[in-house]
Amino acid sequence: MAETRNHLSPADGIWSLRRLPDMDEAQFSQWQTLLEHRTGITLSSGRKSFLETNLGIRMREIGCSSYQAYYEQIVSGPNAIMEWSTLVDRLTVQETRFFRDPDAFRLVSDYVLTRPREALKKRPLEAWSVGCSTGEEPYTLAMLLNECMEGLSLQPLFGVTGSDISKPAIDKAQSGLFSARKLMGMDEAMKARYFRPAERNNVEIVKSIRERVCFTRLNVLDLKHAPMHGMNIIFCQNLLIYFRRWRRREIVKRLAERLAPGGLLVLGQGELTDWQPPGLQRVPSEHVLAWIKRQTDEE
Repeated sequence: MAETRNHLSPADGIWSLRRLPDMDEAQFSQWQTLLEHRTGITLSSGRKSFLETNLGIRMREIGCSSYQAYYEQIVSGPNAIMEWSTLVDRLTVQETRFFRDPDAFRLVSDYVLTRPREALKKRPLEAWSVGCSTGEEPYTLAMLLNECMEGLSLQPLFGVTGSDISKPAIDKAQSGLFSARKLMGMDEAMKARYFRPAERNNVEIVKSIRERVCFTRLNVLDLKHAPMHGMNIIFCQNLLIYFRRWRRREIVKRLAERLAPGGLLVLGQGELTDWQPPGLQRVPSEHVLAWIKRQTDEE
């Protein structure tokens, strides 16, 4: 179904609906090219309606009635950079929640609990959530690492970094505020321990966990410039599915470079098939796609 847009008639001051024309194949192709060039994200022909819907919503907000005119705004308009940032947020931020993949988080917990105690005493654990959206995943990792450290009777020496291409998503994550529905399915004891009531039926992450998590805006196409190095855990789920197979491999190679020897890389099931990343050893698991970075003889 084609998008419609609200149009305020200057004559009568009332809202009427004006139909947007369907996006033709040439227009769809140029949007596909722009998105892949700037973000690496590929849109199949089956995602055309998704693009039309999200473009249409934004076009309605700014009073733009043509896909081509909006494209030109994005590419060369006076506010092109800010408008591009807004659009990327609409197209890339996905619905998420705390402890979204229990199997993957159990694997992370097992990984930490089996590390040598002396190593955990000497050096803080560093975790990185890639494509962290509005922050549920990195905060989950922080809660999990805190539980592990307490279980081992160790000081909570750890830090978590969340990165995402969307600045609005990062800003939301930094606030530490979430709607109560984001906690659906979460253990009640964990809720009580790590969240406090906030205004407007929201909840807030407790300060002790918020202090352990930092956020940065990062496009995964720019991983070679990322400042993260020597990470013990890299969590990258539900991100690679948007990229071509060759680019997925390129991204995973870059992530592997940022792992410390013995570090853990966790991906989403099915995101990388029939390929063994160099320097990594697959973690035997039926439910989680993960690798450990091999340690060389010198290390």
